[in-house]
Amino acid sequence: MSQHTASELPVVLSEEVREALARRRPVVALESTIIAHGLPRPRNLAVGLELEALVRSEGAVPATIAVVDGVARAGLDKAQLERIAGGDGVRKLGHRDLAPALATGATGATTVSATAFLAARAGLRVFATGGLGGVHREWAQTQDESADLSLLARTRITVVCAGVKSILDVPATLQRLETLGVGVLGYRTQRFPGFYLADSGEPVDWTVQGPEEVAAVMAAQDALGGPESALLVANPVAEAEQLDPELHDRVLAEALAECRERGITGQAVTPFLLGFLVRATGGASLEANLAAVRGNVRLGAGIAGAWAARA
Repeated sequence: MSQHTASELPVVLSEEVREALARRRPVVALESTIIAHGLPRPRNLAVGLELEALVRSEGAVPATIAVVDGVARAGLDKAQLERIAGGDGVRKLGHRDLAPALATGATGATTVSATAFLAARAGLRVFATGGLGGVHREWAQTQDESADLSLLARTRITVVCAGVKSILDVPATLQRLETLGVGVLGYRTQRFPGFYLADSGEPVDWTVQGPEEVAAVMAAQDALGGPESALLVANPVAEAEQLDPELHDRVLAEALAECRERGITGQAVTPFLLGFLVRATGGASLEANLAAVRGNVRLGAGIAGAWAARA
């Protein structure tokens, strides 16, 4: 039986992505969990297509990442995107799930950790998403921490995000990122964004003003030759499009209380809390989420363009 060598890519590139990389054109990786599990149908497919179109409108090539019939892919055609959006039998894959998914011929949407891993393996340097996972509230009791953090500590990729999900323990997550050596840049802000909110209440140590500055930090990362860690570009949602902070805090407190009352723990916590917020805010949290993702995708394309220009 043949085995992959370390130099072989376990990711099949679409023709568009392969050509862009060969020509040193900008490419932006996009996750697929938002399409399969993050949005109601049929809006999920429309958003997936919209985000790809946004990347193209900014002069870059989108590479939506997923596993289809046991094949990891960077760049999906319309039929593959529709398959992921269809939801039937589409699993949710973190990076630890990739090997079994490939071996068993599964189809699955990739989370932040799986997308970052596959994007880096495919030679992509920029990944745009919504909010990262992180350290959960009451971590001291549950030891619950997203796999995103440790994966990003050993994966050289630049992730454009709106901070971490506000349902998490944001100060603890920032402390953990510092411990893991993952760099954090505030994009035109001195405050770490809070996903649905422009400001989580926490400061950032470094602020950049444009894509070229981000690309310069990426180049300095490579020149230093240190651990292969990620760079986070924390890009706040526009204040006009954020969830009302008072509404957010009240509904989140209600959601956390109900979560405790029902004894919901582990992986079930995040989807429960996010679903509660969507229902209790009349969909406003979902709109703030999408506004953040759109902004991150546009910025990701700009950073990818600045990075390609340095090549």
